[in-house]
Amino acid sequence: MAIISRKQLPLWRSMLFVPTNVKKFVESAPTRGADAYILDLEDSIPVSEKADSRSMVREAAARVGRTGADVLVRINRPWRMSVRDIEASVDANICALMVPKVSDAAHIQAIVEILDEVEGERGLENGHTKIFAMIETTAAYFNATEIAMANDRVVAMNLGSEDFALSAGMLPEGEGLFQPTLHIMFAARAAGILPLGFIGSVAEYRDRDKFRARIQQAARLGFLGSACIHPLQVDILNEEFTPSEEAVGQSRAIIAAYGTAKAEGRGSVEYEGKMIDEPIIRRAEQVLARVELIDARAS
Repeated sequence: MAIISRKQLPLWRSMLFVPTNVKKFVESAPTRGADAYILDLEDSIPVSEKADSRSMVREAAARVGRTGADVLVRINRPWRMSVRDIEASVDANICALMVPKVSDAAHIQAIVEILDEVEGERGLENGHTKIFAMIETTAAYFNATEIAMANDRVVAMNLGSEDFALSAGMLPEGEGLFQPTLHIMFAARAAGILPLGFIGSVAEYRDRDKFRARIQQAARLGFLGSACIHPLQVDILNEEFTPSEEAVGQSRAIIAAYGTAKAEGRGSVEYEGKMIDEPIIRRAEQVLARVELIDARAS
């Protein structure tokens, strides 16, 4: 469930979208228990309210992040709006931008150039603002690996299922989204960044059992978290992207058995009737590292 990375990655099991211009949602967000909150300037904001929402984003970030959760901002895609959104969102209380409809590595590099300038102007450490890249078109799908590796600011990537399905001319259903979603996960893993998301549409949230089954599948397939649109989804994400007590106990036992065998000079190790090899040991170590990260966030 964990990932070996070239950089320190955040813990984003659950990421709840919050409309920046709806004060009651901004105020209640910190009580929802998410690892991160995404202040939205894109799809949930009408065009007529984009400018006002942009002016609210820094104050909203201070409010939703007051209990220690990470705060991101989802910016808009048209470049004229993107630049305004970026300039409004570079702030000490905002750790990352969620960038929709990323087209290629050059798109990321252009945003990095703007971030370099604005962070310098505001006295922030260079690299403070990370990037969560969203792959939402069939053209970008073929550039996913290059996008994931475009810059060290990129720490996460997912498939925007609704927009991708529209671009592909298909319905946002599991059958069609299975392979593209896994492709993005593999690209993220290859780049050492967070693979986020699940197979299916983020718009379905009322059926909690169905949603839980999808998140369980995502965790088995190697995803580490997901964005969500409703507070009802947060606890499911946190639970299913946390290693179970059984998995933790088994991982500790495997590592202990391996350590005993090495101390006795044995090259082969057996645990519960199965031979233990290096990939199994590393997987157990990753489970324990994941738990340590989660415990550190809770403390």
